[in-house]
Amino acid sequence: MNTSGPSRPAAKSLNARGKLLLLWAATVLVLLGVVTFAVVRTGPVPRKDFLAGPHEQWQEPAAAAATQAPRAAVDLDAEIRRILAENSGYRIGVVVQDTHGGEPRSYGDGSEFVAASTAKIITAAAYYHLVETGEKSLDVPLGSYDAAFQLQAMVNTSSDDSWLLLMQDIGYPKLIEYAASIGISYDPEQNLLTPAEMAGLLKQLSTGKLLNAEHTQELLDYMQQTNNERLIPAAVGPDITVQHKYGEVEGYVHDAALLTSGERSYALAIYTWGEELESEERLAVFHELTDVVVRALLG
Repeated sequence: MNTSGPSRPAAKSLNARGKLLLLWAATVLVLLGVVTFAVVRTGPVPRKDFLAGPHEQWQEPAAAAATQAPRAAVDLDAEIRRILAENSGYRIGVVVQDTHGGEPRSYGDGSEFVAASTAKIITAAAYYHLVETGEKSLDVPLGSYDAAFQLQAMVNTSSDDSWLLLMQDIGYPKLIEYAASIGISYDPEQNLLTPAEMAGLLKQLSTGKLLNAEHTQELLDYMQQTNNERLIPAAVGPDITVQHKYGEVEGYVHDAALLTSGERSYALAIYTWGEELESEERLAVFHELTDVVVRALLG
């Protein structure tokens, strides 16, 4: 019996078919690879912010910002005069004073106004001055509380009762004398100030020319977050420190503030008179004027 006769041709035939199948399989895989590569190459480009590194991601915004038009410079004089002309129904005086030096910029009515409660800063400075010279004490009883309490109430919440107690304790002649010593002609019975006098007072206070460092800082702290932040502070962003004293009486609405951003600091005094007090129109005048000053000098 020849057991090897028919089996060899069959094995040979099987091997040939196997090789052929492997060849076809390889061809199919190659074709699939080519098609897949072509699909990947022609598919959607991945989003850059997903795949790009941090440096590449920030290049596009930076380039876009570079192509934007620069912010137009604010013509402070022209803008303030425009606002005053558009609100000629009010009597308005505005003074802007760089606390680091230079001449003040004055606009509108520079004559005396009834100062209302803005003059309380003179009384506060006078009382602190007498404490520093040993003539007064912050611990002395004054009314139902001590002088320190009355000072804070007079400035931070604009208490008229505290103002009267402190002025009486100082004495009107000494208050007039102190005001004259710092370059201000002031009679507490008439209570008249010009916007320029108020701005100059704030400049002297902020630069430490009136009081020692401790009392200067204490008074400036009382001028922050007062019980009325609707005037100048309402038009200022959180990156600017505002220390101010407002005043309202019989048609007079005023605000005087120190505006500070970094090393830059300006005194801004806005005095107004009109038929009504804090109308929306009157508030808008304060906000427009403040906004112009901030954008021109601190923006």
